[in-house]
Amino acid sequence: MLKTLLAQVREFKKASFLTPFFMILEVLFETLIPLSMASIIDKGVEAGNIGHIYRMGAVMVALALCGLWSGVMGGKYGALASTGFARNLRKAMYTNIQTFSFSNIDKYSTAGLITRLTTDVTNLQNAYQMILRMCTRAPASLICAMVMAFLINAKLASIYLVAVIFLGGCLIFIMRKATVYFQAVFRKYDDLNASVQENIGAVRVVKAYVREDYEISKFQKACNKVYEMFLSAEKIVVMNMPLMQFTVYACILGISWLGAKMIVGSSLTTGELMSLLTYCMNILMSLMMLSMVFVMVTMSAASAERVTEVINETADLHDPQDPVMEVADGSIEFDHVDFTYPGSREPAIHDIDFTAYPGQTTAIIGSTGCGKSTIVNLIPRLYDVTEGSITLDGIDIRELSMKDLRQQIGFVPQKGVLFSGTIASNLRFGNAEATDAQVVQAAQIAQAEEFIEEKPEKYESPIAQGGTNVSGGQKQRLAIARAIAKHPRIFVFDDSFSALDLKTD
Repeated sequence: MLKTLLAQVREFKKASFLTPFFMILEVLFETLIPLSMASIIDKGVEAGNIGHIYRMGAVMVALALCGLWSGVMGGKYGALASTGFARNLRKAMYTNIQTFSFSNIDKYSTAGLITRLTTDVTNLQNAYQMILRMCTRAPASLICAMVMAFLINAKLASIYLVAVIFLGGCLIFIMRKATVYFQAVFRKYDDLNASVQENIGAVRVVKAYVREDYEISKFQKACNKVYEMFLSAEKIVVMNMPLMQFTVYACILGISWLGAKMIVGSSLTTGELMSLLTYCMNILMSLMMLSMVFVMVTMSAASAERVTEVINETADLHDPQDPVMEVADGSIEFDHVDFTYPGSREPAIHDIDFTAYPGQTTAIIGSTGCGKSTIVNLIPRLYDVTEGSITLDGIDIRELSMKDLRQQIGFVPQKGVLFSGTIASNLRFGNAEATDAQVVQAAQIAQAEEFIEEKPEKYESPIAQGGTNVSGGQKQRLAIARAIAKHPRIFVFDDSFSALDLKTD
């Protein structure tokens, strides 16, 4: 999993290296400030040396400015690395999804893939930035502060060591408990997105059947499940802050009490005690940062598994090593074909045997659910046959390049699908090089020219996402025109005239 994720850092390796470098630099500058402050108190204030106060004050200002510059640069490169990492993750997922066969796509819900591309990647982006910045800064600050504290007074510094061990154990316990809930919550996100997608996609049906209250209730249930999961996780994570506060105040009290006794005994100076108290806050703030990182990493661990699952998913269908690249005329033969959907026990079609010759119209007629759509989905190799073979010009389609095979087919599915853009861009979807004349001719053949010409912008008229601003019949005619404009050797129409009137049909 880590190998897959780190491979997406790619061109942002430099930014990923510079971020921790500047964060460590910031810590080094900040670590020297308490020493300067101790020197001001011991050698300036108590000795009455105003010149030393000015000199060390200038040093403190310079250290603070250098620390500020380092922090700004660390933030800049951290943002660059994390946003670039998120961009590459989304690109890798989306690119791999495009290679999926239908059987691969069937493994994931549409809502689940959307959640992975959005929420899960955002979680990983935030976690990566925190790892580069906080996860570098916090341990470096803790180690530097601990070393300086032991150099000043090992006895008092031992209090810090006990606090670190105690808090470290508590954080591990909290993280292990919370991980279980965070892993479950993202599956609930899938259900939530599915509810939204289904409702918005079918909003006309919802309103026609007056089912708004039912859909609201269903959505509310999905929201409540996410809420309950997060609440359960937060009830555990929230223990982090009280433990942190308890440890901080216990350390301050312990150091103040023992330090005061040591000052009275002349084994510790006032400046050294002030430095120790400052280092105390540095150490405990570092632990608090680490706890935040642990929480974010715990949340993102579940997201990381979901994202890498999609990136590493291997398409079920592959081109052969030496694919046939050309199709002669376009005759299709089904040779005793069986097909069973993945996960199903019963075959969807059995012993299908026929030939469709070039220049002929071959019709497949049967009752609803008998497998007509399954047959036509096998022709462009959206699925692979279970038994038997399908040949194109005598060549098994599994020996053909899938790209070249599908280039020869103008496929019109049952449900007309249009994309946001214009009428012209939709008609050129299968043939980007189609001329204006070819686009018009395709629209004429599909009986779409009449309603296109009635629109003010004609072929440049906008199409909304999913084609919601055209009727069902217009959508089907545009889908048919799109297939015609492609100029394929083979047309496959999967009940593509159901929304057309008798005359157009």
